[in-house]
Amino acid sequence: MTGTQSRVAIVTGGSRGIGRAVAERLAADGQSVVIVYAGNEAEAGKAVAAIEAAGGSAVAVQADVADENAVRAAFDLAEQRYGGIDVAVNAAGIMALAPVAELRLDDLDRVHRTNIRGTFVVDGEAARRLRPGGAIINFSTSVTRLHLPTYAAYAASKAAVEAISPILARELRGRDITVNAVAPGPTATALFLDGKDEATIERMAKMNPMERLGRPEDIAEVVSSLAGPARWINGQTIYVNGGAA
Repeated sequence: MTGTQSRVAIVTGGSRGIGRAVAERLAADGQSVVIVYAGNEAEAGKAVAAIEAAGGSAVAVQADVADENAVRAAFDLAEQRYGGIDVAVNAAGIMALAPVAELRLDDLDRVHRTNIRGTFVVDGEAARRLRPGGAIINFSTSVTRLHLPTYAAYAASKAAVEAISPILARELRGRDITVNAVAPGPTATALFLDGKDEATIERMAKMNPMERLGRPEDIAEVVSSLAGPARWINGQTIYVNGGAA
């Protein structure tokens, strides 16, 4: 396993929300970070600037995570810039909320394209490229246990991620590469807060015994451990939700 100071991480969805918190935390841990963003170049630039201002090293690259050619190019850039890749974090994700009877099927397809195909594409590239001692961290959601109405499409896509992760861990037998999924509960990000009124936010904040929403930094702390020292956790889904489920 390479030393922490020489590790290199790719973080998809790293320009905003939990992904950005993860990118900044891994950089603070001493890892060089490649931020993969879908389309918001300005936010990606801000994330890189924040990491560099704190003394870290980062670069941003645009890619659709469901496009295997774009993902391959992002991994190429990481190898060319930093000499190799140790960690892949799949934080990119989208959400469409509606009851099963009302959800538009094109929205279902869009969610599954990013959340399932995107994870599959990035995981496949990571499985081919990560150095020994590496870690793949996928993102699920605590909604797979909370069973909240209107979340069926999102939860279904993340349940698939939970299925992929332990299988990939076993496929990488002998490579010294761990594969785990992190399943946040309600977390104060734009993805979660968008379209919710104050009463809904307050109700969901009190679903856990800590009686607050998660913070992106709470999730990043767990990813940091899985991306570095936590070598004996493998093939697991870790629920990071303050005890909500």
